[in-house]
Amino acid sequence: MTAQLINGNELSTQLRADVARRAAALKVKGITPGLAVVLVGDNPASQVYVRNKVKACADSGLHSVMEKHPADMSEAALLALVEKLNNDPTIHGILVQLPLPVHMDAQKVIEAIAPEKDVDGFHVASAGALMVGRPGFWPCTPYGCMKMLESIGYSLKGKHAVVIGRSNIVGKPMALMLLQQNATVTICHSGTKDLKAQTLQADVIVAAVGKRNVLTADMVKPGAVVIDVGMNRNDEGKLCGDVDFDGVSKVASYITPVPGGVGPMTITMLLVNTLEAAERV
Repeated sequence: MTAQLINGNELSTQLRADVARRAAALKVKGITPGLAVVLVGDNPASQVYVRNKVKACADSGLHSVMEKHPADMSEAALLALVEKLNNDPTIHGILVQLPLPVHMDAQKVIEAIAPEKDVDGFHVASAGALMVGRPGFWPCTPYGCMKMLESIGYSLKGKHAVVIGRSNIVGKPMALMLLQQNATVTICHSGTKDLKAQTLQADVIVAAVGKRNVLTADMVKPGAVVIDVGMNRNDEGKLCGDVDFDGVSKVASYITPVPGGVGPMTITMLLVNTLEAAERV
């Protein structure tokens, strides 16, 4: 068996075309969806992410504002900026790029964002809405994973899904989204005694721990669907995920590549959330 690829680049292109169409329809009504991206400090990876987000907005007909500030910006000043953006009617989504400098309380800053503009889906109000199945913004990376499963017509009803990782950004919300689709969900983490015993039972595996080769071919049931959220570097310095792609792709029915899998979907779902925030106004 050779797994079919779930191509995140292709799916992103389709979804962004829909975003552009809906954004154009809003412009006719005098509304241009707006995203404010706040970057504090000079983290190289964060700078790349922010640049990609701003470019994606422009390519899809969304208005974006880039707020770049030095690492010694005070927490009070950042909170004041967030409040200003909360009150700006041209801004429908606010994203504060993480990580923040160590002197700032990231959760406090996130909680300062108005829930109706929390397009990253990290506010406790967004987490609570997901928990109880109410409308809200889903975190972009697991939301993208769900769109990838949807794109292959995969029904999760009655399936056993194993999520490797329990972060607030991916693992926990991923598990809740899978539950909403009637999957039976197991969350595995660093305290799990026998990871292989769990993953061998899985119809769907989502690997999201940021550790190379956490999932190998001998840990995957033939025909399982594997979603690789990880972003790491191999010994040659090339991007790779959490999954041993060469081995697992010989066992799984579907697999996401790294790069070109979940990565592009994360920014795409940010655009979708921003668009929906504008549509709700």
